[in-house]
Amino acid sequence: MQDKLFIDGKWEKPRKGGTIDVINPATEEVIGKAAAGTSNDVDHAVKAARIAFDSGRWPKLTGAERARYLRAIAGKIDERRHALARLEVTDNGKPLPEALWDIDDAAGCFNYYAGLAEELDDNAEEPIAVADSRFSSKAVREPLGVVGAITPWNYPLLMAAWKVAPALAAGCTIVLKPSELTPLTALELGRIAEEIDLPPGVLNIVTGTGPDAGEPLTEHPLVDKLAFTGSVPTGRKVMMAGAQDIKNISLELGGKSPFVVFADSDIEKAVEWIMFGIFWNQGQVCSATSRVLVEEPIYDAVLRRLTAEAARIKIGNGLDEGTLLGPIVSKGQYDKILGTIERARQDGATVAVGGSRPAGFDSGYFIEPTVLTDMAEDSFAWREEIFGPVVCLMPFSDEEEAIRLANDSRFGLAAAVMSDDRTRCERVARAFRAGIVWINCSQPTFTEAPWGGYKQSGIGRELGRWGLANYLEVKQITSFDADEPWGWYIKG
Repeated sequence: MQDKLFIDGKWEKPRKGGTIDVINPATEEVIGKAAAGTSNDVDHAVKAARIAFDSGRWPKLTGAERARYLRAIAGKIDERRHALARLEVTDNGKPLPEALWDIDDAAGCFNYYAGLAEELDDNAEEPIAVADSRFSSKAVREPLGVVGAITPWNYPLLMAAWKVAPALAAGCTIVLKPSELTPLTALELGRIAEEIDLPPGVLNIVTGTGPDAGEPLTEHPLVDKLAFTGSVPTGRKVMMAGAQDIKNISLELGGKSPFVVFADSDIEKAVEWIMFGIFWNQGQVCSATSRVLVEEPIYDAVLRRLTAEAARIKIGNGLDEGTLLGPIVSKGQYDKILGTIERARQDGATVAVGGSRPAGFDSGYFIEPTVLTDMAEDSFAWREEIFGPVVCLMPFSDEEEAIRLANDSRFGLAAAVMSDDRTRCERVARAFRAGIVWINCSQPTFTEAPWGGYKQSGIGRELGRWGLANYLEVKQITSFDADEPWGWYIKG
């Protein structure tokens, strides 16, 4: 187990020497210790990244040269695919098949941005036609600088890849602060960087708590950009910290995403996608379609099938064969989710299925798949992100009401619509105030497509070419090409 920080290409103990217990949420056992980095360690890491950017060779390499490093990282992730997946299961709790999917996506992310890095060699400059023929102008894309990246615990390696891969492809250097709840695979990324001889200071990894390591990173004056994925309250703090130095900021925050199911939908397909939209990764997904709106003619039938199938989901340790729902990531999250379910009951909601610790589980942070109904539009459970295996169902009468209910939220990350009428699906998709919309499905995510939300769900976009643009600055270079003098002050 790695209890050191990865800074400037070397492993070192934190300056204050502390550690953080790493807990398996399925057993509540301590499975290791991670270094408890503090402001001094962050300062060391940022300065290493600053030197690597300002004086090192990384930003000066061609895109093709950087691409070779990114592909080498992807290859190492592939080589230890099963080991990394098992590490994520014991660290995060998710079922092994989900973890394997995540690790494959992480490797794919590095390969994808390797391709975009190569393309930068041909399209880093764009000529601009200007009105005065005596001048020529061009737009040049350059690496932004030193990146401070803070990633969450729900997809530990994948969320790191979403930030590290495009930042490195662009030519930036980076300090990564993973969640203190799930630091293990991020540290393995440091091992991989060491193995492929990534230049010192290009990737630095500082583990630690939000107050001790995250906040100093957001406040550090030598950081040019902050990239954060997490909750709205923390995102607000990141934005405020970044405002002090007018840092470039991208935020991927929370959601309370709607899923609108029209009466012409196939009920079996609808129930399958509803379950995939909320029970995948124990519902600990920012884009989870946790507000399901079902047209009145099929509402009762959908509710019956959903509760029946939810009750059949196999709960257990993510390493056990057939497990489809693992434990919640931590005791703190577990208590919050159960507290929200109890609050929903007190507010008048009906717990149609689930709502508590499953029978036979005396240890581990397990919660049954839960379906809530009969709640008010302004209730806490309907409006706020629960971030657990809890879905809220509400009927609607017509398309206009469905769109109103779907958009009545301070969030706008994702939304889904299901209907056999493709024209209606397209119309409703355009009406959603959300950055990601799914038609007749929920949650598929592709590295090539933009990811991000409207309203309080964030600022900017990750993934695809949009993700690379997050880490590039655009510079105008204009040249006076005429032979005759300008002649404004000095007349020829």
